[in-house]
Amino acid sequence: MRWERERGPLVPDAAPPWLKGLVDNVHHIPRAYRRRLPAEVVAAIMESDTHTPGGAPAAPPRRDAAVLVLFSGPPDGAPGELPHDADLLLTVRASTLRHHAGQAAFPGGAADDTDPDPVFTAVREANEETGIDPGRLQPLATMEKMLIPPSGFHVVPVLAYTPDPGPVGVVDPAEAALVSRVPVRAFVNPENRIMVYRDRQTHRFAWPAFVLNEMLVWGFTGQVISALLEVAGWAKPWNTDDVRELDEAMALAGSPHRSTGRYGDA
Repeated sequence: MRWERERGPLVPDAAPPWLKGLVDNVHHIPRAYRRRLPAEVVAAIMESDTHTPGGAPAAPPRRDAAVLVLFSGPPDGAPGELPHDADLLLTVRASTLRHHAGQAAFPGGAADDTDPDPVFTAVREANEETGIDPGRLQPLATMEKMLIPPSGFHVVPVLAYTPDPGPVGVVDPAEAALVSRVPVRAFVNPENRIMVYRDRQTHRFAWPAFVLNEMLVWGFTGQVISALLEVAGWAKPWNTDDVRELDEAMALAGSPHRSTGRYGDA
């Protein structure tokens, strides 16, 4: 890719003032991300990079992946102050996919053997899924690699910025059912936030989630966005006691009062 060869993979100085604080404190995101995870999940994440000693069963092969956390918005603005028109690029994965089918997600996917680094992987996958022009993107920083236990992927979120992403949309319906630029204020709005759990063998653990008019954002993606808001200083107090089962939360996302195409103000 032309941008990767000529400018290098990361250009943190390209961040607008309102994103600078997040870029400078990107190393705090893993701590915020793990704050709501159960102890066994945190242990799995912490041990995912360790090598098994001689004689121990071989660890399963690593499955590396990267996602693009792309903010769009004005190139100016007050430091730390979220612009009203800032947005995040999200997709809803096709219902036929093997992993995380039907879930809202950052564009991204598994690394190819020929990918030189996670930034290249994230931008390549985003281009393939949404049609975004890589030349419009400014990769700012990479976050710490995170393990997604259900699928076994080790995912590197790549924080990026563009003043204008240009046209984006579903490129392959077998990969994505929806591509959307979601206003960041929709995630900040306390009325759009709930906790979601998914019962597995009577184990109940709730994740931060966002109920929007087009999608329910939960799981890994919801957890990362929640951590981003906290580290950036944009988060507002919200009702963490509002805990819903996954199917109920999905129904909320499709309820009539959320189908007007409006996300609400923060």
